[in-house]
Amino acid sequence: MKASTSPKNASASRISIGQLMQPEHANNLGNVHGGWIMKLVDDAGALACMRHAQRRVVTVAIDSMVFTHPIRLGDLVLLTAELTRVGRTSMEVEIQVVAENPITGERRRTNTAYAVYVALDDEGAPVPVAPLLAETEDERIRQAEAQERQARRLKEQS
Repeated sequence: MKASTSPKNASASRISIGQLMQPEHANNLGNVHGGWIMKLVDDAGALACMRHAQRRVVTVAIDSMVFTHPIRLGDLVLLTAELTRVGRTSMEVEIQVVAENPITGERRRTNTAYAVYVALDDEGAPVPVAPLLAETEDERIRQAEAQERQARRLKEQS
């Protein structure tokens, strides 16, 4: 299947997933393991990038994740991911994590992560992806901020 290289807007990549936190996701104090949330973040980010690229993707980087609130056993974890930047073969995605008490409806954002993925062809080599359209001022600002993050990542690599 040939992926489209026509420009796409960020909302076309948006993905939302939710998962109820069960005993196997938490420690004996009832706090969900950060590693489990990191896995969900990676899953959501990859899905948004696959939706944009119409290709398989591989994770290149996940920026630091700071948990501002604990996620507890029984919380519904809601993740929303949307592209913020597209390079030639790479894509940055913002993933927002929210914990909801499904009984009271109380929600709190626990963290926001930025991750970078590369699209792959059928042989596993990087392949160009469609450009990302910025249709609003907010999207232009998000793209500029994403460009700054990418420049920082590249500087840190050298």
